[in-house]
Amino acid sequence: MSRRLPPLTALRAFEAAARHLSFTRAAAELHVTQAAVSHQVRGLEEQLGVKLFRRTSRHLLLTDAGQACLPKLSAGFDLIEAAMREVHRSSGVGAVTVSVLPSFAASWLVPRIGRFRQAWPDIDLRIDASEGLADFRRGDVDVAIRYGRGSYPGLRADRLMAEDVYPVCSPRLRTGPRPLRTPADLAHHTLLHGDGPIDWRTWLRAAGVHGIDTDRGLTYVNSAMLIQAAVAGQGVALARSVLAADGLASGQLVRPFALRLPSDYAYYFVCPLDTAELPRIAALREWLLAEARGTEAWRADGEPVAPVSTG
Repeated sequence: MSRRLPPLTALRAFEAAARHLSFTRAAAELHVTQAAVSHQVRGLEEQLGVKLFRRTSRHLLLTDAGQACLPKLSAGFDLIEAAMREVHRSSGVGAVTVSVLPSFAASWLVPRIGRFRQAWPDIDLRIDASEGLADFRRGDVDVAIRYGRGSYPGLRADRLMAEDVYPVCSPRLRTGPRPLRTPADLAHHTLLHGDGPIDWRTWLRAAGVHGIDTDRGLTYVNSAMLIQAAVAGQGVALARSVLAADGLASGQLVRPFALRLPSDYAYYFVCPLDTAELPRIAALREWLLAEARGTEAWRADGEPVAPVSTG
């Protein structure tokens, strides 16, 4: 059946103006002039033979007809937008939106993006650094890098990297006035606390050290900030190996002690099953897996890994 509809530009102009109750704000949203919005709305009213707005000296108000059609028209535009997102997601080209924790993005992912751009110049990335869990059903995110135990029902999950936890600090602290030779020497240094899965109390217990007040020191909720504090020489951080890897490789950080505790958590590349093999998604996954293998090599250095005891 043929649909006899007003021009889409006129409907968009009305819907935006009705939501904002302002031609000026509607024009800013649509990137046109206020006069253009007014012209489109006037033409729509003439075609429909009904007034959609009541204009007063200070306000723009909807008529009964305008109020009646706005909800369904807004819902229709939402459906069109959702359909376009679905077309974009199901295609093999375009940008990839990656949901990732801010600490992982800042400490590990962003420094490596240049290498991805060199390998895949036709694939644009949008990095959504957020603490919130990605909702693939909404279509706003294509893939996510999640930190957990690997149970993601209904999604494809590829393990990128496991993780250890160990102390790190600036090289200056290891050789300073109170050098760090044994874990007991931590009594003379500031402890830097983060949001990792293992705390200082657990690590010191595994190291056989007692009598150190683990409530003292500085706390950073963001793990990337924790690493930067350690690089700046503010104290000794109990760091996650993935986030500390680049600092160790560059020499900005050192590990004063060999003991490392394995975490139950790892990083996973997660995406919906129906888009997992799209070329742009597969390219990003394979690139991340290759980069992760380089970081994992830091865990295979032959140093002792102690079992974690939380009792």
